[in-house]
Amino acid sequence: MSEMRLGLRENLPQFALLVVLNSFVGAMVGLERTLLPLLGEQEFGLSSKTAITSFIVSFGVTKAVINLIAARASDRLGRKPILVIGWLFALPVPFLIIYAPAWWWVDLANILLGANQAMAWSMTVIMKVDLVGPKRRGLALRLNEFAGYFAVGVVSWVTGYIAANTALRPQPFYLGIVVAIVGLAVSVLFVRETRPFAYLEAAAALQTASSVRPSLGHVFFVTSFGNVSLFAACQAGLVNNLNDGMSWGLYPLFFASYGLGVASIGLVKAVYPMVWAFCRSRPDRCRTASAGRS
Repeated sequence: MSEMRLGLRENLPQFALLVVLNSFVGAMVGLERTLLPLLGEQEFGLSSKTAITSFIVSFGVTKAVINLIAARASDRLGRKPILVIGWLFALPVPFLIIYAPAWWWVDLANILLGANQAMAWSMTVIMKVDLVGPKRRGLALRLNEFAGYFAVGVVSWVTGYIAANTALRPQPFYLGIVVAIVGLAVSVLFVRETRPFAYLEAAAALQTASSVRPSLGHVFFVTSFGNVSLFAACQAGLVNNLNDGMSWGLYPLFFASYGLGVASIGLVKAVYPMVWAFCRSRPDRCRTASAGRS
């Protein structure tokens, strides 16, 4: 414990590894961004947009519920075990999509993907915050968001390109098998537990802060309803993710209806998360640009 030190420079190799690892987490989502709606319409014969976008609901509900408990579980079990479990959930996802005989297999794949994102993405965030301490939390979050969403964009384009030159499946999803295996291997072999860093920071903060640990119910109430600022942030996040979910499910179908090829759809789909990645990494620049246009 005495040899540990909080800070970005002091923990740069492990911090950089976690940034790269979160790009793999984002890549698992990018795997689906261009192709799943097209698969639902062209290979499974789904005509209902509600049925096609059901995979987004299964993903979102699972991710929301597990997000709620992942951090608390990591306090009890450790960050690394939750991260590894998250990657274990990712392993079946590409296989389920490749071999799916019915659409409910895709919905099941997205339940597992939602669990992967809730655990693996959340743990990469928490572990970076553990390492850098209170002074560099904002930077840690910005780098995490940039790596994740940039990878979403890159893989959205790559899978569209692969599909344009082969088929909607299975070839594009072979990439997902590689990503899941590498993500799991890196998590098991190279990622170190960071919970002791949180204890180190907490020990230093006990002199000025209460040691009473709030219950999960109290945290949920304060975050969702009790604090006006946090309520506004949650509401904005809900709307933001709703927009993202609709773009995930409907834009490929919209573009395809106007004759756009899958490679071009993948390119268009890549732009949005990449712009989001840069805005998450430099929110001050995005606000300045928006104010200038207005």
